[in-house]
Amino acid sequence: MRACIFIEGGAHGPHSKDITIRCQKAFHKLLDDMGFAGRKPRLVACGGRQEVYKRFCSEHGAGKADYVAMWIDSEDPIKGDIEAAWKHLASTSSIPKWPKPALAIDEQVLFMSTCMETLIVADRSTLREHYGQCLHENSLPKLVDLESKLRQDVQSQLETATQSCQNAYAKGKRSYDVFEKLQAKNLRDYLPSV
Repeated sequence: MRACIFIEGGAHGPHSKDITIRCQKAFHKLLDDMGFAGRKPRLVACGGRQEVYKRFCSEHGAGKADYVAMWIDSEDPIKGDIEAAWKHLASTSSIPKWPKPALAIDEQVLFMSTCMETLIVADRSTLREHYGQCLHENSLPKLVDLESKLRQDVQSQLETATQSCQNAYAKGKRSYDVFEKLQAKNLRDYLPSV
């Protein structure tokens, strides 16, 4: 079976190869931990979300893969049915409205609700291990209804909680340092979409 998932993450431009490799490695590790070791699709880190959508549409339209999907931030909390991915993409205010390509189905859109940092803040034991005593856990968002939190708030609270750490959280290379350590069992309790 030929399968491919285009990921929102990594980087484009000069000096971006290392970040892109780290992104793909981190997502591979998470999928392994979720039980997909030995049967994972090809993962392609595309940088920004517009590039993800463009690559998804191209690959989907070509019809060469048995399964093609995109793994992106939902940007806004998903209201209603978390399985109605294309409806969310057509209605959310934070991103350009993306039309659903012909024959595309909801199962081809995988969301990090609302952003990659939501996954990170859900795994408190990994955060404590990664950041140690300098982590200000009280600054992190509450774990109740975590996927309903605004992405800007989640990102800001994660940055605040780690700001006194030598390895303070920052998008890019540092984000994948902690992301690659996430444990699926710690995410499932707080993130229904995982």
